[in-house]
Amino acid sequence: MTNYDHQHHSIGAESGHPQHSQAAEAEHASHAPGGMAVHAHAAHDKHAGHSVAMFRDRFWWTLILTLPTLVWGHMLQSALGYAAPSFAGARFIPALFGTVVFAYGGVPFLQGAISEIRDRLPGMMTLISLAISVAFVFSAAVFVGFPGMPLWEELATLVTVMLLGHWMEMRSISQAQGALGELAKLLPATAVRVDGQGAEERLTEVSVDQLVVGNVVLVRPGANVPADGVVRAGRSSVNEALLTGESAPVAKDQGDRVIAGAVNGSGSLRVEVTGTGERTALAGIMRLVAQAQSSRSRAQALADRAAFWLTWVALGAGALTFAAWIAAGATAAVAVERLVTVLVIACPHALGLAVPLVLAISTTLGAHGGLLVRDRRGLEEARNLTAVVFDKTGTLTLGEHRVVAIRTASDLSEDEALRLAAAVERDAEHPVARAIVSSATERGLVIPSATGFELMPGRGVRATVEGRTICDGGPNLLASLDLTLPPTLQQFTDEAAARGQGVIYLIEDAQVHAAFAVADAVRPESAEAVRRLHEAGLEVVMMTGDARAVADAVGRELGIDTVLAQVLPEAKAQHIEHLQQQGKHVAMVGDGVNDAPALVTADVGVAIGAGTDVAVEAGDVVLVRSDPRDVARIINLSRASYRKMVQNLWWAAGYNIIAIPLAAGVLAPWGIVLSPAVGAVLMSLSTIIVAVNAQLLRRAKL
Repeated sequence: MTNYDHQHHSIGAESGHPQHSQAAEAEHASHAPGGMAVHAHAAHDKHAGHSVAMFRDRFWWTLILTLPTLVWGHMLQSALGYAAPSFAGARFIPALFGTVVFAYGGVPFLQGAISEIRDRLPGMMTLISLAISVAFVFSAAVFVGFPGMPLWEELATLVTVMLLGHWMEMRSISQAQGALGELAKLLPATAVRVDGQGAEERLTEVSVDQLVVGNVVLVRPGANVPADGVVRAGRSSVNEALLTGESAPVAKDQGDRVIAGAVNGSGSLRVEVTGTGERTALAGIMRLVAQAQSSRSRAQALADRAAFWLTWVALGAGALTFAAWIAAGATAAVAVERLVTVLVIACPHALGLAVPLVLAISTTLGAHGGLLVRDRRGLEEARNLTAVVFDKTGTLTLGEHRVVAIRTASDLSEDEALRLAAAVERDAEHPVARAIVSSATERGLVIPSATGFELMPGRGVRATVEGRTICDGGPNLLASLDLTLPPTLQQFTDEAAARGQGVIYLIEDAQVHAAFAVADAVRPESAEAVRRLHEAGLEVVMMTGDARAVADAVGRELGIDTVLAQVLPEAKAQHIEHLQQQGKHVAMVGDGVNDAPALVTADVGVAIGAGTDVAVEAGDVVLVRSDPRDVARIINLSRASYRKMVQNLWWAAGYNIIAIPLAAGVLAPWGIVLSPAVGAVLMSLSTIIVAVNAQLLRRAKL
């Protein structure tokens, strides 16, 4: 490594910003769920083992069986004044088809009820099962001679409507989890492996499962990248939208990392594999999404308790309704019909769906936009935040040095000065040399070739560029050449030193032509991130181990409210606790490794993760793009999700306050009586309203 005096004072205590290791990823994988298809309803698991296709198929078959039950049933004939076709055995059609509907269409509800009772958590499935079982037993008893009017039509209609409602619910859940399915589809089944080199190179199509670390694969234009890796040859642009949320294609050249599942552009790439299968960024994202969808939130727990107590209220209301109608002199058939209607209409279906569906949508919506929610409680808590604490290095800054300011003292332009300096520094390995070259490249400058490169230990470097002998170096180079800075460059140097920045000089013909301030560059997005948080009414704090001068300079540039400098890693959590003791709800944004104690201590931990480092174990939320602006998006997503949950809970609870008395028959003296079928329709409509309202979350502006 080149060792000349670049005097880059800005390299602070955090400059060695460690990246998340493969070992950490492996540890994460060991703790991750075994499968990706975690159901969004795992919190209350009323549909464990059920699928969209199962409810769909049962609905259509029961609908076919219900139609003749209605046609030959007494209810429709009496209402419409017609006589159904008569033939031998016609009178048995309602009982026969109603029984088949109960035995076939009612199975999912009966199984769910058994599970709820076994877990001592009676709920929706228990109520539905009790309703259809009471209707079936009563109708069967009437069929064999018990006095009364059978409820075969109501039973068949009820089961059919309930199957339709659950089919729609399962479709909503499936759509909410669509991000996982989309991500899974990104990985191709096969890859083109490159064996040998030069004239002996062979291209072999192999299964992606056969790839191992170290293999080189050919990624053709338009193909998906089969594994995480590093570009070894070729140049292209890669679309990583479904992985990072960034819609613009990202340019990839030799040495750049690519992520499994990304879509290659028009160029051809040869990629050395660094991660396969469960060790890819895509797998990490899917694990985190699945983990989040299986975690519980406080709102979920509240909804589950409400549904539990509503079940007991419904059972009690049903029993009182039956007793009241019998006491009023109603027939057993009428009393049973009221009982069944109460049980059906009081099903906490909408209440049980109100929160899980919103959470499923918010989780997948976040994943699609580069916000990976590891713990739903963190997302829920984000709406209450009053302060956001940022780590500096690698979070608000790039974690890499760049030229942050240029001053010239001749007729050279800034770009021309940077171009010449980069040409001289290109063969050097010093971090500051790389900073100058990277800055020139990012500006789109064409760096000319240099000859006669010479290292001057402790002072700088020298080379010939376009026939001109150019020197780059720090104060020691000036001293060795006995040069004095012009007033403009001296002022520039003093200002940079006050900010904790190092200064490099461009020298030609014993004259200092330009000065470059080098520091850990602030991310272009950081200023906007701070502005968005201020607009949302939050205090912004920066916490860093860097010197006070460096920290204050970044704080002033970004408009940060409070700057905490020279903070040791072990003291970061104490600062978070201090803010919390002041009554503030605090989010900590850091790299997920050095800042792990602070991330855990904070009310919401936000881990910065980029590329293959998305599978971090720290924090409640992971920012795939490492974009600090996404912190404001987390808060917006949290607030929007909470609004939807509150709306759904109010609707679900309010519906039952009105629906249960109606089902019990309080308006019967005025001729308003709801049948079980109508009760089922109303209950299903309530569920659909909740599902549609949850889906509107997708329109939220983040």
